[in-house]
Amino acid sequence: QVQLMASGGGSVQAGGSLRLFCAVSGLDMFRRCMAWFRSSSGKEREQVARVDMLGLIHYADSVKGRFTISQDNTKDTLYLQMNDLKTEDTAMYYCAAGRLGLHCEGFDYWGQGTEVTVSS
Repeated sequence: QVQLMASGGGSVQAGGSLRLFCAVSGLDMFRRCMAWFRSSSGKEREQVARVDMLGLIHYADSVKGRFTISQDNTKDTLYLQMNDLKTEDTAMYYCAAGRLGLHCEGFDYWGQGTEVTVSS
C-alpha cells in the first residue's frame, strides 16, 4: 500500500529553520513527481516545491531562496528544508506523489500533513 507520512513540523520563531520529512512506502519516488504543498486558513492550497522524475525542481515564488526540496530513495524519504521562516509560512504542510512519469499536473497520493507554526 502507498503511504506518505509527513513529519518534522513544529513551532519556531521567524528567521528560524525546520526540516520536514516525508516517509514514503509503496512507490518509487524517482519514477514520478514528488511535491510539498501547504494549506492555511484563508488561503488556497499552494504547491511549495516539486521535483520531477528527471530531478528538475520548481519552487513557488514565495519560498524561492529559502526552501529546498530533496529526496533520498535509499531512505525512502522526501525532505523540505525550510530556512529563514516567515510568519506567512505558517500552514499545514503535505507531501504528495504524482503518477508514474514526468508529468506533475496531478498528484494521486497524499500524506496526512505536518503543522508548521512561525511566530514573530
